[in-house]
Amino acid sequence: MAQTKFVDTQPRWYVLHTFSGYEAVAKQNLEQVIENGNLQNRIFEIVIPTEDVIEESDSGKRKIVTRKSMPCYIFVKMIYGDDIWHTVTHTRGITGFVGPKGRPLALNEEEIRKMHLEKVKVDFTLQIGDEVRILTGALADTVCKVTRIDDVAQKCDVVVNMFGRETPLQLSYSEIKKVD
Repeated sequence: MAQTKFVDTQPRWYVLHTFSGYEAVAKQNLEQVIENGNLQNRIFEIVIPTEDVIEESDSGKRKIVTRKSMPCYIFVKMIYGDDIWHTVTHTRGITGFVGPKGRPLALNEEEIRKMHLEKVKVDFTLQIGDEVRILTGALADTVCKVTRIDDVAQKCDVVVNMFGRETPLQLSYSEIKKVD
């Protein structure tokens, strides 16, 4: 009896485990595998999860630094199938899918939203001078003022009062909430 091969019809987000410190290498190698294998219609996005943290130097200066929020993991949006499992898991730097017995388990909607993997179209009007609250990251719950707006890119520049100084940041609309 012939065994049927499973192929999903919709792209979903999956988590891949990598060797420690090899997230960027694994991403680059997988991008090369996609190009060489002409898999652009099956694997759409590869994301290394990062977050902004405040780091203090020896001299006492503080700055915002981007760090990996989940070392050893990368996220991949793909149309999964048994035929592609071998290709992905045998990419240099990738140790396997995260899931039961190394079989992929797609992320659910809440997990996708929490990890900011999908760009969410936010529908609210902003004006320069409006106060907004940061929803995520090291500066979550911080209130800041809008200084520039880019509705097309769904981003805005804000000024955060941090350590007695005004610090400019650029945030996406999905990272903020207008203060009433």
